[in-house]
Amino acid sequence: MSNTNKKAVVLVSGGLDSATTLAIAGEMGLDCYAMTFRYGQRHNVEVEYAKKVADSLSVKEHRIIEINLGAFGGSALTDMALEVPKNRDEIAENAESSQIPITYVPARNTIFLSYALAFAEVIGSFDIFIGVNATDYSGYPDCRPEFIEAFEKMANLATAAAVENRGKYIIHTPIIEMSKAEIIQTGTKLRVDYSLTHSCYDPAEDSKPCGKCDSCKLRLKGFKEAGLSDPVKYS
Repeated sequence: MSNTNKKAVVLVSGGLDSATTLAIAGEMGLDCYAMTFRYGQRHNVEVEYAKKVADSLSVKEHRIIEINLGAFGGSALTDMALEVPKNRDEIAENAESSQIPITYVPARNTIFLSYALAFAEVIGSFDIFIGVNATDYSGYPDCRPEFIEAFEKMANLATAAAVENRGKYIIHTPIIEMSKAEIIQTGTKLRVDYSLTHSCYDPAEDSKPCGKCDSCKLRLKGFKEAGLSDPVKYS
C-alpha cells in the first residue's frame, strides 16, 4: 500500500519493465513523477524512449538526470572496450548462473534510488517505484529483494522527512516476482504501448534492437510465452 500522499517517484528507463511499473503506479491512483538517467550508457537511445513512455502514461513531471558512470567503467554498458554478450544459452534456457554478467553496472540501482530518494523528499513523496525483477534471469545483485529491503531501511534512517516522522519511505517493486511474460500481460491489461519501449543493450546505428543480447532475448522470450507479438522491429 502507498502512503496517504498521492505523489510517487518512478524510475523510468525506457524498457518494458519500468514502463509496466509506471503504469502500475498510475493505476494505484498516484501522481507520478518520472526520473530517467543519462549515465554514459552505450544504449543511450533508451532515454528518448523513456520520454515517450512518460508522455504516454501522463506523468506529472519527468526529470532526466545527467551523470557519468562511464567515468568508472567496469560494465559492457558503459565501457565501449567491453563487448556486450550475445546469443547466450543461459538466457535462452533461463538457466541459473552464479556469474554476474558483464552488463551489470556497478552500484547503478543504489545510485538511481539515491537520486529518487532525494527527489521524493523534496516534493514530499514517500513512495518510490523501481522496475527491478528477480525472477527472470539477470544475475544483478541490485535487483534482489534483500537489496531493496536494505535500501528502504537506509532511506528511513538517512532523511529528515523520515526522522521527523513526516512519513515512511516505501520502495515499491511491483514486478519483482513476475516472469517476463507476466510483466507483459500485466502491462497489456494496463494499456502500455510496448512499441514505445526499448530494451536492447547494444542497438544498431539505426537504433533498432539487436535481438541477440541478454535483454533482447529475455524480452522476445517473454512475448512468446505471453502469447503476444513484440511490436518492436529488430535489426
